[in-house]
Amino acid sequence: MTRVAAVDCGTNSIRLLVADADPDTGELKDLERRMEIVRLGQGVDRTGRLAPEALERTFAACRDYARSVERHGARHVRFVATSASRDAENRDEFVRGVVDILGVEPEVITGDQEAQFSFTGATRELKGREDLERPYLVVDIGGGSTELVVGDESVEAARSVDIGCVRLTERHRLSDPVTTDQHEAMRADVASALDEVERSVPLAGARTLVGLAGTVTTVAGIALNLDAYDGTVIHHSRVSREQVASIVGRLLASTHDERAAIPVMHPGRVDVITAGAVILQTIMERTGAREVVVSEHDILDGIAWSLT
Repeated sequence: MTRVAAVDCGTNSIRLLVADADPDTGELKDLERRMEIVRLGQGVDRTGRLAPEALERTFAACRDYARSVERHGARHVRFVATSASRDAENRDEFVRGVVDILGVEPEVITGDQEAQFSFTGATRELKGREDLERPYLVVDIGGGSTELVVGDESVEAARSVDIGCVRLTERHRLSDPVTTDQHEAMRADVASALDEVERSVPLAGARTLVGLAGTVTTVAGIALNLDAYDGTVIHHSRVSREQVASIVGRLLASTHDERAAIPVMHPGRVDVITAGAVILQTIMERTGAREVVVSEHDILDGIAWSLT
């Protein structure tokens, strides 16, 4: 067993996984798994820079995570930063802050690297499942970007596109509830991005859609009508395309307070869940997927495995 710590810093959230990894058995035993909504990508699509208040929220979470890493005695630490920090003009300020706090330099990875980590994290434990046809299409809907990966035992093709729940919410200045014009504009954005993806990724050839990250797990929690968020119930649940369409309709017509009152809704997702759900629905329609298999294991688990 190797004790590792993985940090995934995205546009909307920053997450920590401390785990014991056994590459011989394929077991990844969680010791601590945490998530904070920090909105690092606040305004990046408009200004091209990381906002001072967003940086401070992120650094505060990093200080907390550093204490957890030290407490567990993790031997190896890897910090991966995704879309927002990849795009920002002042990303050096972000890098310096993380090094000062955690002692490791954040790796501002490419979309292709992000896709590889996501695929590994989501599919490693699916091997041997006879009820799931391959190849898989792994879809990781983030705050600033979405990764789409097709593969069987390993990645065959992948593409990252700049559509995410935070980016679309800010780009279209979504009202409350969302207007028809705003909804159509979001769908057009996603459709255009999928046109780009299909030039290099054979989406139509995939047999099982696997969905990752907070948008998908939240949609699953709503579909399951849970009284509170429960990752053990959500993990590997299946949500039909009809259920997703119904939830999108509900979210489009809802107010901020109505979304906040949904039991599984994290406060940091209230304003961006609608855009994320529209992304998921549009992908399902484009690919013809009848359902999405929901995974609580994603890029964070892939980062952890990379340390073994």
